[in-house]
Amino acid sequence: MTADIPTPRGSLIANRSLDSLTWLRVGGPADWLFQPADEADLAEFLAALDPEVPVFAMGVGSNLIVRDGGIRGVVIRLGRAFNGVEIDGDIVTAGAASLDAQVARRAADAGLDLTFLRTIPGSIGGAVRMNAGCYGTYMADRLIDVTAVTRDGQVITLDAAQLKLAYRHSELPEGCVITGVRMRAPKGDPDALHARMAEQLERRDATQPTRDRSAGSTFRNPAGYSSTGQADDTHELKAWALIDQAGLRGHSWGGAQMSQKHPNFLINTGGATAADLEALGELVRRRVLEESGHELQWEVVRIGEPGPEES
Repeated sequence: MTADIPTPRGSLIANRSLDSLTWLRVGGPADWLFQPADEADLAEFLAALDPEVPVFAMGVGSNLIVRDGGIRGVVIRLGRAFNGVEIDGDIVTAGAASLDAQVARRAADAGLDLTFLRTIPGSIGGAVRMNAGCYGTYMADRLIDVTAVTRDGQVITLDAAQLKLAYRHSELPEGCVITGVRMRAPKGDPDALHARMAEQLERRDATQPTRDRSAGSTFRNPAGYSSTGQADDTHELKAWALIDQAGLRGHSWGGAQMSQKHPNFLINTGGATAADLEALGELVRRRVLEESGHELQWEVVRIGEPGPEES
């Protein structure tokens, strides 16, 4: 990259491989990986950065495939300065890098119900971007507003309504980096909330490949068939059921595999490349469309350039 890069107070590393930073353990290098010291550092860096240089805000890599050729531009990864959790009455304020599970536990300690976050992998910033949800509750149901830094370095507040949250969807200005989140949570008994989360973890571990390298659910459920966790929840048109019906449970491509335990989980069995994972996902999409007429949409975010062997 030929553009001049500002010198921040935080960490800035050139040509940093990203495979160790994603749950799937794949991906080429970023031109630059920036971990800001604090919000002011982030704002100053973005204000000084050439507007032509693309930026990508990366969470903990739980829902991400970085392609083998890596990412051109600057990848921004928030660290400890952005993982605090504060509680005031029924309002929970969390830094964008705080883990969903951490926020759920801290809220439960204070008698506030954000239990739906307990089994969702990733960070709160990512949960907002994807309008993450589980057991019938979504970020849209609890979100008040977010603090963010725009691509030109302004610190702004966006109300939940401005994000136009929908199923696994939000609308944010291009290059905008969420730094903090405010949520309003219903009250509950701390012991009961912790017990509910323990049940949720047991249910998740019984049905999902939590010990494998995965990125959570690979494909979105078809429109109108998201998980509610209720007794009358229908499974006929869930993504996992469509994949199963197409005979692709356990199907492999190179080092990639659709999990035997839960066929909507794409896993790295040990030697997968990003190309393997994406190719298997596209095969699944084609087969499901042929078998059922439903076109599955990726839930896992895919970003970056193909590797040299794919060019």
